[in-house]
Amino acid sequence: MDKKILVIDDSATVRQQVRIAFAGKGFEIIEANDGVEGFEAITRCEQLAAVICDVNMPRMDGLQLLRLVKSQQHLATLPVLMLTTEAQPALVKQAKESGAKGWLVKPFKPEQLVATIQRLTAS
Repeated sequence: MDKKILVIDDSATVRQQVRIAFAGKGFEIIEANDGVEGFEAITRCEQLAAVICDVNMPRMDGLQLLRLVKSQQHLATLPVLMLTTEAQPALVKQAKESGAKGWLVKPFKPEQLVATIQRLTAS
């Protein structure tokens, strides 16, 4: 059974790159356009293994989504990996303090992204 990964990014191109990176690796990729849609998908999806989330998005940004997810007791252990163009140490620190399990900067190396998610979802 494939592990479900939710990719939240307002760029269809980035979502497609993530989907391609995980092709044939034992993961099912679910997509959302922004934090609002992403949170709806998180609450709908059974057995979600991890979330890959952009920071800069309309309606609800990645850090707001991260805090919302971590504030829900039943979702608090869900691994969230930030995948963003941002590399500011202050933002990385904020994300880590809010519960992010990792931070990768775009453009990303597909093998690095897959390896990180495999590590976060190993059971």
